[in-house]
Amino acid sequence: MFCAAQPSTILVLGDSLSAAHNIPIDQGWVHLLDRKLSESHPGQWRIVNASISGETTAGGLTRLPAALLTHRPTWVLIELGANDGLRGLQISSMRGNLQRMIELAQAAGAKVGLIGIELPGNYGEAYRSRFRAVYADLAAQRKAPLLPFLLANIAGDLRNFQEDQVHPTAAVQGQIRDHVAQWLVPLL
Repeated sequence: MFCAAQPSTILVLGDSLSAAHNIPIDQGWVHLLDRKLSESHPGQWRIVNASISGETTAGGLTRLPAALLTHRPTWVLIELGANDGLRGLQISSMRGNLQRMIELAQAAGAKVGLIGIELPGNYGEAYRSRFRAVYADLAAQRKAPLLPFLLANIAGDLRNFQEDQVHPTAAVQGQIRDHVAQWLVPLL
């Protein structure tokens, strides 16, 4: 009897920016990307969203081993670090956690995509520069494709954000999806 192949899994490990904070989950960029891939690559890919609002790199590192065992992903997209930065946590700790997550995912046979974030200007250019460099350095060292800034295509307009001026509105989630898809789809 013929058995159809199961779609390959893309695991998204992120924070509130990927967890559809304060908007319906089916309007978030991760869900929209899953729908887009199911239309453009029928039966080939499915996305598991393991993102949690408030998540730090330490929390992601703690949760990743179980997620790797449960979902056996082909790709792991790591979108973490924003909460580390916003809380002023040690950049060296963030870097170590991200590096370990990349190593664990690669050791499990998954390809890793790293999705960076930019901190607001009030964090000072020295801290912001060191923060930004973590993503570029790890991507180069671990040969992981990098999307430097998840919100690059919407960040310039405050109307794209909820009242907290941190989380994107439902109206711009499709733009974030398209930004991620433009980077990700050629890698698949």
